[in-house]
Amino acid sequence: MSQREIPTEEKTLLICDDDRPFRERLARAMQSRGFEVLIAETVREGIAIASDKPPAYAVIDLKLDDGNGLDVVETLHEKRPSARVVVLTGFGNIATAVAAVKFGAVDYLSKPADADDILGALLAPPGGKPQPPENPMSADRVRWEHIQRVYELCGHNVSETARRLNMHRRTLQRILAKRSPR
Repeated sequence: MSQREIPTEEKTLLICDDDRPFRERLARAMQSRGFEVLIAETVREGIAIASDKPPAYAVIDLKLDDGNGLDVVETLHEKRPSARVVVLTGFGNIATAVAAVKFGAVDYLSKPADADDILGALLAPPGGKPQPPENPMSADRVRWEHIQRVYELCGHNVSETARRLNMHRRTLQRILAKRSPR
């Protein structure tokens, strides 16, 4: 079976993400690849869908407006252990990746991930090794992502973020004012 072929009996996909433009773009892309797409914007909606009609596949954002996407992963895995779940996040780290896998995710991708990357993760053979990314993040982008994650963890407090990063506050302010590197 090629990566683009989806088994006919197994084509339901839950997309649980609070980023509306991304969610709608991904839903259209996955529908064009043969999936029957179910959409959720919150943890509550995702758990309801996972409980009532557990899909064969799911793409779930780690951080949603009303909580942690891992709650949806856990519920889906309880209701349908064979479901293949990919967790997406804009604030990736090793601890959350390990937690996602423990709750039943088959892969963990950093945003922005395109539909082909997500499809590849969803349809990868069990136990298979993922291909290395064609366009890995630059060192500047990794640094910027780390700074953004710490800034968010500090409740957008520049002084506290600068202290935790052992960085001068004004230097941090200049970095935060710039656009993200590619």
